[in-house]
Amino acid sequence: MILKLIFIFFSPNIIVRKYVKSWNVVRMTNNVASNKTQTLIKDKLKRPSMYEVILLNDDYTPMEFVVDVLMKYFGKDINQANEVMMHVHRNGTGLCGIYPFDIAETKVMQVMNYSIKNGHPLQCKMEKNK
Repeated sequence: MILKLIFIFFSPNIIVRKYVKSWNVVRMTNNVASNKTQTLIKDKLKRPSMYEVILLNDDYTPMEFVVDVLMKYFGKDINQANEVMMHVHRNGTGLCGIYPFDIAETKVMQVMNYSIKNGHPLQCKMEKNK
């Protein structure tokens, strides 16, 4: 009995190693479990659906107003805004941008409110991106 106590007293590293090894095994097991959880969560996540915001042509809205809308709400520079405006004028519709649902809906509402406020019949819609 005394011999065991002396042995334990003079060799604490062996006892500590025994507990540390078992602690590392538990810790590694927890990491493996958390990695599985992370993988499961990663597999379940998917990208949000994207929506196209489209301007529609009409015979009454001035081209300058359309360019202003494109620059103000879609961050286009003057050249890009003119290109989109001419595409709307020639083809009847023009793509302003592709956004997640919430952002696309907000942009459509902003454009519609701005055009009504300024007395123009400019129409804007959103469609699900293919």
